[in-house]
Amino acid sequence: MFITIVTSQRKPILINNIEILRKAFENTKKVYDFEIIAAVILPEHMHIIIQPRNIKEYPKIIHAVKYYFSKKMQDDGGIVIPPYIEESKLKKGDKGIWQRRYFEHTIRDETDLHNHLDYIHYNPVKHGHVNNVKDWKFSSFDKFVEMKNYDVDWGSADDVKHIEEYDYD
Repeated sequence: MFITIVTSQRKPILINNIEILRKAFENTKKVYDFEIIAAVILPEHMHIIIQPRNIKEYPKIIHAVKYYFSKKMQDDGGIVIPPYIEESKLKKGDKGIWQRRYFEHTIRDETDLHNHLDYIHYNPVKHGHVNNVKDWKFSSFDKFVEMKNYDVDWGSADDVKHIEEYDYD
């Protein structure tokens, strides 16, 4: 399952709070049985491919990650209600940290999986955060290099021509 999760108003809070986000995933894995196949975290959004043991639980997994992150931000004196959101416009239980909806796509086959892996790993270059895929440390790219699925210098213009047709943001 490929999933894109975006912060409210695309506020760049994820990298600055990466340890809280990691703990959110760790905490969620204690409750739900799923594997994180690939991920990239950018300042205002993330793309992940997860494989839940029970496919029907993926919405609960996403909710648990978002809930833990939001709660921890509030408890640690982080973002309670961001200044760019009027409290009166928040729905019950909303902390104003995440967009309420997310994008999900069921991976259909090996080709679809490889296209989404390429998209995930190239995303920091696409958004101008780094010039080389290997330079972004908030992704699973290094894991895939170690498994020999990518060359460490993957991400040249020839490598990514097909990626530009995809738009999962």
